[in-house]
Amino acid sequence: MREDFYIREVCESELEKCAEVIRQSFLTVAKQFGLTEQNCPKHRAFIKTERLVSEKNFGIMQFGLFITNKTKNGDVIIGFAALQKLEENIYELKMLSVLPEFRHNGYGHALVDFAKCKVKELYGQKITIGIVEENEILKNWYISNGFTQTGTKFFPDNPKPFTVGFMEAII
Repeated sequence: MREDFYIREVCESELEKCAEVIRQSFLTVAKQFGLTEQNCPKHRAFIKTERLVSEKNFGIMQFGLFITNKTKNGDVIIGFAALQKLEENIYELKMLSVLPEFRHNGYGHALVDFAKCKVKELYGQKITIGIVEENEILKNWYISNGFTQTGTKFFPDNPKPFTVGFMEAII
């Protein structure tokens, strides 16, 4: 059941919890594809809070999806997404995450819609993403959210080689 939620920019004091949400969210993919901190240390399943702080200081916009939780006396972050300006009208959607126990309730779709609105507000025209190409379920989910595939790149030099699929949505 979907609960009341809102999305807003997160502050630095919330980044430790955001990193935890990202790690838990990406861990499902890491396990599915055999990615570990040893064979793929840059995968989001192993992200450190310091990396989020650095990216925030670099100007990357970071947003949390919060649910109202009356039993925990406050709102709880269950989702995360970041936007990075790449070129004049192009933004990259990064680290879109929803905690596994909250998936299939429309929260991920809400984060994508929020990102599209934010990019449009910033006079952007396109959002790009990169995903593990072999993750057909995720690829199809992004297609259902208005993205189209634009290419792939194989990274053979990684300790755990894999292909990144690139997608974009025109705003």
